[in-house]
Amino acid sequence: MKTVQLAVKKVFSGELVGPGWADLLGELDAWSAAGRTATLWWRDDDAVTDTPALRRLLDIVGRHAVPLGLAVIPARAEPALFAALEGRAKIELLQHGYAHANHAPPDAKKCELGDDRPSAVVIDELRRARDRLAELSRGQALPVMVPPWNRIDPVVVAALPALGVRGLSVANPRPSRKDAVGLVRANAHIDVIDWTGGRDFVGTASALSAATGHLRARRAGTVDADEPTCMLTHHLVHDEPTWRFVDAFFTATIAHPAARWLPASEVFDLAGRDVSR
Repeated sequence: MKTVQLAVKKVFSGELVGPGWADLLGELDAWSAAGRTATLWWRDDDAVTDTPALRRLLDIVGRHAVPLGLAVIPARAEPALFAALEGRAKIELLQHGYAHANHAPPDAKKCELGDDRPSAVVIDELRRARDRLAELSRGQALPVMVPPWNRIDPVVVAALPALGVRGLSVANPRPSRKDAVGLVRANAHIDVIDWTGGRDFVGTASALSAATGHLRARRAGTVDADEPTCMLTHHLVHDEPTWRFVDAFFTATIAHPAARWLPASEVFDLAGRDVSR
């Protein structure tokens, strides 16, 4: 514990020392002691255009040199978004459904890609969304689907390979690396937003507990040990505590020799491949 506390103080100069940070670094120490690397990746949702929040996101990417999988809403995406991303090699684009529109009944959880409409309609929307995103991104978007609200009907999932989709990202630990239709699954495990409260920061203790908990479960083998731990952010709704936590989380993990941040292309087994079609 003494070593962990010293590491925390070294990283944060005493400003953010706390049991949650000590637990996180202690878990990474356990990975290091076992001769293992704790892989992580970053997913940010709901990108549509160039905003001050996007610029702040890009600043974090640049300062930490950390790769980002940016989920873009195709039907709402504007050319200004892609102009802002021009030349930023650390950022890879993912397809965030179609329009991020809720079609579920008022008493049900929000869902765009559910069974509330004919599957043919949903699949056609995703096809048009794929084409629009490919055009706006000049063919650079990865063939990875990120369903809005992390929900998708199994019938729609089964149709994704025919659309050229090769990866799927929702929430919670995956049951296996590939599903029945051959899609690589890599989900989100650390959501920094309190969606059921005030849509502000979930809190340092909660976010760190989610991170440490998933890493510990991977090391113990109670979940898929090879699934990279994913931090999920939503830059358009971040308050100051959220931004500060994200920045601190990268500082802490990048400084640890057992942690490695992966690009989305590697997470979904697309690295070095032609993903433009």
